[in-house]
Amino acid sequence: MATLNIEPNMKNFDAFYEVLIDTHRDLSPAQSHEVNAKLVLLLANHIGDLDVLKDAMQRALK
Repeated sequence: MATLNIEPNMKNFDAFYEVLIDTHRDLSPAQSHEVNAKLVLLLANHIGDLDVLKDAMQRALK
């Protein structure tokens, strides 16, 4: 069974943040929400493990 990795695992957080902000630049709030929803679904598909996804969702609520 896979587990959610909550340890730092990205080489360049600043670069990721910049790309994320650039992705949303010039979008309306509705478009931004749609992009976020699509991104969540794409990443959930990539992870592919429902238990890991449930764990992530529970942690995100805290």
